[in-house]
Amino acid sequence: MAQVFIQPSYGTPEARRYGAETLDRCVPFAETGYAELLDPADLARLEVLHPGGSARFWGATGKHDKRMDTVVTGDVVLLTGRKHVLAIGEVGHGFRDPAFARRLWNPDPGKCVWDNVYSLRGYWPVRVPYEAIWALPGFTAGDNFMGLRFLDAEKSAAVLALTAPDRQATR
Repeated sequence: MAQVFIQPSYGTPEARRYGAETLDRCVPFAETGYAELLDPADLARLEVLHPGGSARFWGATGKHDKRMDTVVTGDVVLLTGRKHVLAIGEVGHGFRDPAFARRLWNPDPGKCVWDNVYSLRGYWPVRVPYEAIWALPGFTAGDNFMGLRFLDAEKSAAVLALTAPDRQATR
């Protein structure tokens, strides 16, 4: 079964700006300005998973390195904000590249840069209220899912079952 993780992505103005750049549209990673920043092995893997040369991307800070090392192709991320799951993504390729991340998101000076980057080979805009997630086994009402969170197998299975229609409707 795919690993599922929850990641705030649309809550703050800064996150919404980042999302507008790399979630709402595909990034042409194979073009000049991006490709030369990538390790050749990462570029090759991205080209296999995204043969058109573009993909959506998201990321996580360096404090999550150990957990992000467990993310593999096919894992599922719930992208959250404003008390909703606003998109579901299927991970393509995950890698660590602060220079590429800085190019993707162009953070303000002194802001934390995401060292961990992952492409999305599937992306489904949804609008699932937190209350629907809280009603699933193992979740707690009132939990606002602050910060990156990896779900256990039981919670992952419940979330995947809940969101299956949304993911299937746009395949």
